Amino acid sequence: MTSIYDFSVEDAQGRQQSLAQYRGKVLLVVNTASQCGYTPQYKGLQALYEQWHEKGLEILAFPCNQFGGQEPEENSVIQQFCQRNYNVQFPVFAKINVNGPEAHPLYKYLRSQKKTILGENIPWNFTKFLVDQNGNVLRRFDPSFEPEKIGKEIEKLLANK
Repeated sequence: MTSIYDFSVEDAQGRQQSLAQYRGKVLLVVNTASQCGYTPQYKGLQALYEQWHEKGLEILAFPCNQFGGQEPEENSVIQQFCQRNYNVQFPVFAKINVNGPEAHPLYKYLRSQKKTILGENIPWNFTKFLVDQNGNVLRRFDPSFEPEKIGKEIEKLLANK
């Protein structure tokens, strides 16, 4: 059976990173964009990271330009934007596709694990997936769902270590 730990992703510098390094951590996986109406959610994501990282939370951000061209920049510019505007400390990986035939295998997997009434596809940037310490995809949150509201679920998962 496939698990989230079977995937590798490219970091912003072009190096492959195995998600197996996050085994045993609670993960919040989110597709992001710097020119989106939901971009201020970076602030909430960073707040979650600051609150729960030491206890075992990792946030994995994947910039995506598939929705209205809201992430047109190169990876280095995206990194600078995240640092300058939101002091992001969690990893922001290389830009990927989350839908369609060119979708990254990680996102094909995430989408297949948690569909919505509208189907599998990601509707917009800042769709979030919550993954437990064993790699199980537990929940999918719509783009409008504010990161701060996920804190209670993260706290429960971390308490069940």
